[in-house]
Amino acid sequence: MEVVIVPDARSGGELVAEAMARLLRRKPDALLGVATGSTPLPVYEALAARVRTGAVDVSRARIAQLDEYVGLPAEHPESYRSVLRREVLEPLGIGMEAFLGPDGTAEDVQGACDAYDAALAAAGGVDLQLLGIGTDGHIGFNEPCSSLASRTRIKTLTEQTRVDNARFFDGDVEAVPHHVITQGIGTILEARHVVLLATGEGKAEAVAATVEGPLASLCPASALQMHPHATVVVDEAAASKLKLADYFRHTYVNKPDWQGI
Repeated sequence: MEVVIVPDARSGGELVAEAMARLLRRKPDALLGVATGSTPLPVYEALAARVRTGAVDVSRARIAQLDEYVGLPAEHPESYRSVLRREVLEPLGIGMEAFLGPDGTAEDVQGACDAYDAALAAAGGVDLQLLGIGTDGHIGFNEPCSSLASRTRIKTLTEQTRVDNARFFDGDVEAVPHHVITQGIGTILEARHVVLLATGEGKAEAVAATVEGPLASLCPASALQMHPHATVVVDEAAASKLKLADYFRHTYVNKPDWQGI
């Protein structure tokens, strides 16, 4: 696991966007796994800026969804399909025909989960999966004590996660659904490159548990320790509880530029 400490959220966004751009230059039809929430927005903004200047071509790129609320219509403004259309697809000029996501309104929810795992495999797998992290160490909606081998499935949200997400529903926690479809940890670990982005002091404990703590389902993100190409990008605040922060800084400063992340 590589840990890269950046000065601030904007720097993190630029770094991850450049990694995506490098991937697309190598593989124009790459499948990018994207996450919702406020943390990845600087990544999408930086990648869109590169598209506008012609620094990267996304005309053949494909986008895969990490998770989705159960029961919200696809056209609901806070369904993750709608959010990703606004924040990723439209700014990049990518059409919905290049988008893969689970059906959160399916009558057979588990069938929709199985179908999505199959669709990801049929598409050749995710080339780069971008993740955020919850204050309790969850990735996607794999809450604490999720199986580290789990596949895409339905999950019940913790009350803390619903409280955290209420800001997207005008502060009304009762409007936040109780259930979601999420890629499982086992599904996430099949991506060729996993990039976890975390910013702010509120994520510091979760980052430390992910990087330096034991491999444990209590901190689902710690499963990334098992991945052959996992990169954790954190700002100074999110890195504040890392015991090996100085080592991580030294390692990155002395890394050859051509290697990227």
